Amino acid sequence: MRGKMPSPVNPLPYTDTKPVGAADFYFAINATFRFVLNKAGIEGLRQYWTDLGARYFAPVTARWKAGGLPAVAEYWRAFFAAEPGAKVEVSQLPDAVTLEVKVCPAIKHLRAHGREIVPCFCQHCYFIGEAMAAPAGLAVRVEGGNGSCRQTFLRRDAATAAQNLASIKEASC
Repeated sequence: MRGKMPSPVNPLPYTDTKPVGAADFYFAINATFRFVLNKAGIEGLRQYWTDLGARYFAPVTARWKAGGLPAVAEYWRAFFAAEPGAKVEVSQLPDAVTLEVKVCPAIKHLRAHGREIVPCFCQHCYFIGEAMAAPAGLAVRVEGGNGSCRQTFLRRDAATAAQNLASIKEASC
């Protein structure tokens, strides 16, 4: 069934045979971020994240564009339900969807296995999220990081201030 789009009932735009992902994937993304950072610098890494959000997650963006903030909430609930070790509350209000990430599954897994975490690791949530949200008329703002954060998705016209990258903490072991 790989490659087939799931029925509209599934908020995730891909199919998988297991209910929860493999946590070792976090090793791969941390290593990929480090590789891109070392080869292309911080701006190259941020462009990589932006391209990932715009291209790979285009099916998600299409659903958000069609379904608005309820589709955003539905996606993130399903996404974090499939992330091993995640503790995340998704709240939907009429004008925003907020993710209260109490335990980031990636940071938790990397720490538990003694991995050196790329310091700017948590910025990927902003750059990927913003690239996903923008074509749907939405924006994301991220605060916190290093294991727990708050991500708020709102209508682009309601996002009065640009993301302050200093509001996103550096990750550490």
